[in-house]
This record gives sequence, structure tokens and C-alpha cells, in this order.
Amino acid sequence: MRHLKKTAKLGMQFEHRNAMLANLVCSLIKHKRVTTTLAKAKAARPVAEKMVTLGKSGSLHDRRLVAARLRQQPRSLFKGTPKRKGAVARLAWRENEDVVHILFDKIAPVFKERQGGYTRIIRLNERQGDAAQRAILEWVDLPVEAAPDPAKAEDKKLEAAK
Repeated sequence: MRHLKKTAKLGMQFEHRNAMLANLVCSLIKHKRVTTTLAKAKAARPVAEKMVTLGKSGSLHDRRLVAARLRQQPRSLFKGTPKRKGAVARLAWRENEDVVHILFDKIAPVFKERQGGYTRIIRLNERQGDAAQRAILEWVDLPVEAAPDPAKAEDKKLEAAK
């Protein structure tokens, strides 16, 4: 019997489930919106909201807790690169890929006055192959950037090269 057991199993062992939820929340932090199944969105929502609650305090201990829960350890891949090239690569990585930095410095300040309910789940149609209910998990107060247009990216690269 599963009395008082709230954890959704999602057909996975706990290691697999925790890794999947960590990856889903990392994608939500990076991209501001994730399309997944309804069951996974409902399971990821409390994890994401707890991460924002930790992010609102901003202490070093909370940063370490978030990094451990989301399995994001500090990167050391920039150690062998030259100073100038490594610094540029490190800054680019930090702005786009470092989920702890994005959460604490960009997302959490937006929700500073909000007491909870940082995410919303929008139901979509069923998936064609297995009829699984799909859903969008997104932040409530954050605007979602449009997907980058490859043609505009090429134009920017050409202008930068001139």
C-alpha cells in the first residue's frame, strides 16, 4: 500500500527519476519554457519552486544546495585555455549555461516579492504516438524569449566580422 506516499514514480527508479527531474528543471531555468508530459511537469513543478525559494535568499550555502540538487558542479574545463580566450569562453558559458548563476542572478530577483506559485502548467493536446497528455511548464512572471532566428544570427556574425 502507498498510503501517504506523494512522490510520483513515473515508471522509474529513484536515481533515474531524480536525474530526469534535475535535467528538466535545468532546461526550464535555461530556456524559460519546457514542453513535456503532464505527469513530468507536475512532478518537476515542486522541484523548480523549491529552487527559486532557495535562490531568493542568495547565500552561498543555498547556491551549493541548488548545485547539488540540480547536479551542476563548478566547471574546470577552462583551466588549460589561454587567459583571454578562456575568460571570454567562461563568461559566455556563465551567461548561457550556468543554471545556478541564471537562477540566482536573473530568475530569483524577479520573484523577490512573490510568496510562491512561480511556475504554471499549460495543458496541450495529446501526443500522437502514445496519446500521452502534453503540457508546457513555464515561469509565471518571466517573458519567454522567441527562439533565435538562424538568419539573424548569421547577419550578426557577418556584421561583427566587418
